[in-house]
Amino acid sequence: MVPADQGGGVMRADLLSDPVAGLDEALAAVDAFDQALVAGLLRPQPAQAAGLTELAHAVAGTPLAARVSEAAAKAAAGAAGEDHFVALAAARTALLGSVHDALMTRVTEATGRPRGEETVPATGGRQAANLLAAARAWLCDLARAGWQGIDHEVVSGAAQVVSAMLPDPSLRRPATLLDGFAAELAASCPGSALERIPARRWGDLWSRGMLLTLPGAAEAPAPGTATGRLLPLGVDLQEHATAAQAQVHAVFEPADGSAPGLVRATVSVPKPDTVVGAGLWQLLRPHMSLLAAAGEGRSMELSDMPVTAEGDLIWSDEHARPSEPADAFTTARVALPAATDPATAPLDRHPTRIAVPVFLEGYAVQKEDETMTFTVAGHPLAVDTDRVPTAGPLTPEAVATSNACIGLLRWDAGTYRVQPLAVETTVRKKPVALHAGAWAGGTTDKVGVKAEKAATDAVAMLRERAGRLLRK
Repeated sequence: MVPADQGGGVMRADLLSDPVAGLDEALAAVDAFDQALVAGLLRPQPAQAAGLTELAHAVAGTPLAARVSEAAAKAAAGAAGEDHFVALAAARTALLGSVHDALMTRVTEATGRPRGEETVPATGGRQAANLLAAARAWLCDLARAGWQGIDHEVVSGAAQVVSAMLPDPSLRRPATLLDGFAAELAASCPGSALERIPARRWGDLWSRGMLLTLPGAAEAPAPGTATGRLLPLGVDLQEHATAAQAQVHAVFEPADGSAPGLVRATVSVPKPDTVVGAGLWQLLRPHMSLLAAAGEGRSMELSDMPVTAEGDLIWSDEHARPSEPADAFTTARVALPAATDPATAPLDRHPTRIAVPVFLEGYAVQKEDETMTFTVAGHPLAVDTDRVPTAGPLTPEAVATSNACIGLLRWDAGTYRVQPLAVETTVRKKPVALHAGAWAGGTTDKVGVKAEKAATDAVAMLRERAGRLLRK
């Protein structure tokens, strides 16, 4: 059922401003545990014991209650073993999962779209138990040392384990997480000298690592296949110093006439730090033809494209071909309201993972200092313009003058926020649509052409230097 139109497109923003019962208490318990990890659990102090107790109280009345209560008591006494740390990680993950579910329930009510059913993976595949146990042992050492106690000796304990895990495809997911986590910790050593500790982030990585190294935890249901029409909505581009990722959000209409659903297709590439802005498309484009289709405003026909239960297309160009023009705003107005939101895998239930495509129109824009807000039917909705990439024609200034927006609804810093992917606005008295991914397939825009040329030169120079080194 589509919500009644309140002057804000097909989303009821009023439902997003109401408080969510129990949310603050759940996050407070997570924060209390994270603070206990800061100083480490080798010789816990009374404040750390209180944080552990708060975590245990937060899951009282759940199936985890007895195990977490015992684990908290053992950890408070400095006598926690591997099983106790696993129980604490599970409690922390369950609390954030409950926050995710409560927030997504509110989003579902606001959009009026149906949600997909969760698929539980079958377990029992081959497990490298010794490697998983070694990885958990390292994570237990981290918990005992605490973030203030990390040094290169503690952090380097992951290197041999990660090296042994990476060649095994079934272990690549936890291995990649541990590798990135260890690199981040190594760059922050010694922990005693840190002015600011990212306790929530490191707590996330630690607890996720503990659970992913349990036998069977990283297994997923076998992917299905998708045959039908893909209608792109927008492209979310993320850039880091050594990597870039583009994620295309789209509506998929199955050829068999069954209900349409929201899907994603992602491509990630390593990059030199000299390639930035529009030059990123040059690195990403060869790996996924969908980027060109999204940039040109075209649909794609899929034939037996692998797709996970969570709506992630395992993209392969051989299963796709470009099709007819498809305007993203037409898709947002016509197809999006009836599309089913994909289910979320149990271990992926976390507030930071929320990124739900939405369509807004008829709003008023307020801008104060660096803060922008859409007022939708009298209710404010924060706009996250910091996520608008420089690799396209979409700018915060264009968002400020817009009258319709395709975006991703996220939850950050205690509130819902919309990340614009595309807007309709007026330029020189003419209506235009500006997309963050408009240059994904190439551009004639002067700024985009200049950035792409700079990227071409930078990549060519790096390849030439690499060739020299190899020849030596």
